[in-house]
Order: sequence, then structure tokens, then C-alpha cells
Amino acid sequence: MDIDILLGLQEFRNGAGSFLADFLAKMTYLGELNTVLVIMALVYWAVSKDLGTYLFMGWSGNRLVNGMLKVTACAYRPWVRDARIIPYGNSITTATGYSFPSGHTMNAATVFGGGALKKEAPRAFRILLGVLVVLVAFSRIYLGVHTPQDVLTGAVCGTLVMLLVMKLMTWLTKHPGKDILVACIGIALAVIVGIYAALKQYPTDYDAEGKLLVDGAKMANDTFKGIGWCSAFLIGWVLERRFVGFSTDIPMMKRISRIVSGLISYYVISLIAVPLLKNWISGAAGTIITCFIQMFFISFIFPWGIKHFEKSGIKTNAVKKAKK
Repeated sequence: MDIDILLGLQEFRNGAGSFLADFLAKMTYLGELNTVLVIMALVYWAVSKDLGTYLFMGWSGNRLVNGMLKVTACAYRPWVRDARIIPYGNSITTATGYSFPSGHTMNAATVFGGGALKKEAPRAFRILLGVLVVLVAFSRIYLGVHTPQDVLTGAVCGTLVMLLVMKLMTWLTKHPGKDILVACIGIALAVIVGIYAALKQYPTDYDAEGKLLVDGAKMANDTFKGIGWCSAFLIGWVLERRFVGFSTDIPMMKRISRIVSGLISYYVISLIAVPLLKNWISGAAGTIITCFIQMFFISFIFPWGIKHFEKSGIKTNAVKKAKK
């Protein structure tokens, strides 16, 4: 039935022209890993540290849940299951890993759904965020890269994780000294998921020509990314809380400065340092290490840098005023 739904949407898509498909292809990028990473980083650095922490904590949990479910179900992508499914445009390039559940949908449920769950936000803004989750989820079906059950499960799991994390953050507010305990439990879960993904047996189905349909080791790559990101965030989060303590209660010009410098340095890390490291360290270890570095920069190194730089700037201005 799920394939029939995709075939029906594909037939409609082919007859309706490219306007709707192009629009949804743009919407799907809102659920991309790099897109949500940048959004959360900017929120964490320059908008609201508390909100950013909540989003990153939820996203870390969602990446582990998504990675665990993907390598457990080992569900093939729609076009692997049925050659009649032809994904729209280059959307197939954004479809990494196994199909179930949808990672894009879980990403959207984290960033936009997580924001929509915050009752302090204006009602209209919360509705807009909810609409974005629906658009990202539907785009994955309409473009032919996921089945309805993929996105529905992704949306439900993603939302449940954010609700649990919301309760966790409230608990941490009352018990701030328990941050190390939370981090240790999270890292332990990440290690367990990583060992499971590395040791489990993956399906080895072949096509008529004797070629392997799907390489399970490659499909597990997204799971290993989640392990690196999750571990790095939790370690960086504890270190920042205990040794840095930067604030987002700052003037607008400082916010802009953080956004600009943060984006430039993030892309230097992601586009230069990470590819170089991947050339030196291959396999699952390379994936975990490079993702760890990427997230550790976001959660600790950059906050430490801006705290140090801004503090130095304040001292310099004070000295100049004293001389006058």
C-alpha cells in the first residue's frame, strides 16, 4: 500500500508540473543535517543559550533513536523496493542511510517541532513552526524518497523525544549538579548504539545481476554520525556549564558579530578540517571523530572563544577609557 501511495503521488507530480515539486524540494532542505546544525548553533550562540541547549539535547537524543531504528529495521528505500519509484530531481542525493524512520522528519521535529512545543513562544510563531514540520515530512513522501510510515514514525518519535527532553531540562534546572550524570548516561547510550551498529548483521540481498542491493556498512554511517555528535555535545555542554558560562543576554551588535564569526569558523571546520581528517581516518572511526570535532566546536570551543574574546574586548575598552 505504501508503494501504491508513492506511485499515485508520482503520477500526480509528473502531471502537475514542477512548481510544487520544486517548492517541496526546497522545504526538504530545512530537514537536512547541516541546515538544522547551523540553525541550532546560531540559536545557541546568539539568540537563547537555554533554547539552543534544549534543541541540541533533543537532537542528540533523536539522532541516537533514529540511528538505532534505522539499523534495526534495515528498511530499503522505496526505489530499491520498487524500480517504478523515481525520486524527483536530485532528491535522491539527500537520502542517506536506510529508509525507516525518516531522518529529515526527525530533524524537523527537533528544531521546528521542539520550538512549537515551547508555550512561551507566540502562538502564530508556534503554528508556523508546526507547519514547517508538516512540509518537511510531506516533502519526503512527495519527492519519492520515503514512505508514509517512515515520516509518520519519524514525526512521532521526534516529538516524543522533545517532550521527554523538555521534562529533563526542567529537572536539570532544579538539579544543576546532575549534568555530569546526564552526560554519562547519554554517552553510555551512544556507545551501546555504536557497538550494536558495528556488530549486527545486515541484509545481503542481491539483484538479478548478482550485485548487492544495499551495503549495510554504508547505511550505518548516519548512525555513527549521531554517536559522534551526541557524545561531543554532552561533553562540550558539561564543560561549558562548568568552565565557561557564556551568556546570550547581549547587545544586538554582539549577536551579529557572533553569528558572522560563528558561521565563518563553522564552515572552515566543516569544509576544510573535516574532509582532511576523513582522508586520514576512514570507516566508522573517521565518521565518529569528525562529527565529534564538528559538534565539540559548536558546543564548547566557539563559546569558550567568544567568552575569552569579548572579555578581552571589555578590558581593552576599559583601559582606553581610563587613559582618557
